[in-house]
Amino acid sequence: MNEPTLLRPLPKTGTEPSYRRVFVRDLVLPCAIGVYAHEQDAPQRVRINVELMVREEARNLQDRIENVVSYEHIVDGVRAITGESHINLVETLAERIAGLCLADERVARVRVGVEKLDIYQEAASVGVEIERVRGDA
Repeated sequence: MNEPTLLRPLPKTGTEPSYRRVFVRDLVLPCAIGVYAHEQDAPQRVRINVELMVREEARNLQDRIENVVSYEHIVDGVRAITGESHINLVETLAERIAGLCLADERVARVRVGVEKLDIYQEAASVGVEIERVRGDA
């Protein structure tokens, strides 16, 4: 399997906030994706990796899920995106997933990898990886 490159914490600037890394690795879902006619007929398997750098606002989480960025929310959102409608490009899918993640203001940075798994017999996968940073991070 292809190991994703891990995000590094943001550069230090003085009063540094703390960050928590939240991730979803090797999520394999069916997705209607591709530009070619043969890709329009049936969904393809895609592998999705998401890694977030989340600003820790309060150290005391009180052991409550509403005080964290939940990977369940990310997985549910990715499932919804891949199930919506046909997407031509893996780049478009990656951007939509990044947008989902950055909708939470606690997310300072996101890296998204999208791989098609069944394109070339000689390759485990083909795809794209993007990284987006919140403007005020």
